[in-house]
Amino acid sequence: MKRIFVAILSLISLGLYAQETMHPAPAQTKKIVISGATIHVGNGQVIEKGNIIIEKGKLKLEKNLPEQGADVDQIDGTGKHVYPGIIAPNTNLGLVEVSSTRATLDYAELGDIHPNIRSLVAYNTDSKVINTLRSNGVLLAQIVPQGGLISGSSSVVQLDAWNWEDAAYLVDEGIHITMPALINRPNGVRRANSGNADPVRAGLARIEQAKGFFREAKAYLSEKTHAEVNLKFEAVKGLFDRSQSLYIHCDLVKEMLAAIELNKEFNFKLVIAGGADSWMIADILKEHHVSVILSEPHSLPATDDDAVDQPYKTGAILFKAGVLVSISQDSGDGYTQQRNLPFMAGTLAAYGLTKEEALQVITLNPAKILGIEARTGSIESGKDANIVITTGDLLDMKSSVLTHAFIQGRSIDLQNKHTQLFERYKYKYQIK
Repeated sequence: MKRIFVAILSLISLGLYAQETMHPAPAQTKKIVISGATIHVGNGQVIEKGNIIIEKGKLKLEKNLPEQGADVDQIDGTGKHVYPGIIAPNTNLGLVEVSSTRATLDYAELGDIHPNIRSLVAYNTDSKVINTLRSNGVLLAQIVPQGGLISGSSSVVQLDAWNWEDAAYLVDEGIHITMPALINRPNGVRRANSGNADPVRAGLARIEQAKGFFREAKAYLSEKTHAEVNLKFEAVKGLFDRSQSLYIHCDLVKEMLAAIELNKEFNFKLVIAGGADSWMIADILKEHHVSVILSEPHSLPATDDDAVDQPYKTGAILFKAGVLVSISQDSGDGYTQQRNLPFMAGTLAAYGLTKEEALQVITLNPAKILGIEARTGSIESGKDANIVITTGDLLDMKSSVLTHAFIQGRSIDLQNKHTQLFERYKYKYQIK
């Protein structure tokens, strides 16, 4: 009996030892001073040997630091680099844990039109994937729903929270539409309606369905009082006063042109999510003030006719054309790959952008697209202290080593499941 009791205790203790001890950081209490670092502002500027003060979760840049008291945390930034925290747009992070396990999938609803579905309330702050993003400098993310024609609303979250209420950074900032396919393209990047005999006719019918919904919503919202509240119409109110953006997920030129045509009637803030062929119509996108969240810049070319390196070059083409562009790992099954955003930006820097322009594509540009540029996206006085400190180039996989990360001034634990497993087996095999 005693042996059984000891065995049970051993199993319990092993289980406790295996549990993650990480937890969200408490609110900042002591002033933090970072001195002598190279500051990459995020808007194209670089400040050599700059100084940053973090107080009450906000940033302040100083040329000359006054003498600091004992109640200050000092960080010597000599030889180090400070960057704005990276923002991951268009992701189902926290809505999927294991893509092959149905019980962990909570990113889509049944039905065609449900703009009132809120992705935020399904966001799982206990996801093991989240910590792997933070350790590469990704501190905020846009959580996006999928499914149907009008999928629901997305929200921006910060990646260090106990629950979705704590995580919320900007709530219900956009409504998402999945554009139906308007061409049969066997090797294409989107296969919706692929089994239809006439995909163009079927796709145009669905676009008219979306237009009809928005027309009805506009009529409903123009009335001062309602006998009954319509939750679906109420959910898109922000589109008409432009406090929300309309994200249309599509890749092909015909689909993007159809998205622009749809928007002419309503004048929403339009964002293309995907945009594999957006480089072909960069001037049109610029003319109509359409932003682009470019998916999977590390992917293969969309068609056999494209240059082999076209996905690497597309971001630079859009940026140089004046299109507000960001990048994302596609929200389909790329939630685990959002951690590679800085290295994807590094690829853009090798194919037409400067390093500071590439940094802007993953920091200030997504902040502008998501409507949070007044709070974050660059290192400027008065903004939230969402920053990372590295000993190397953040966009270079070989040299990037994060030493510190701060979200709203809180010092974030950079451990994750990968680092824990590394330490576990380093100990097992006595690797020094």
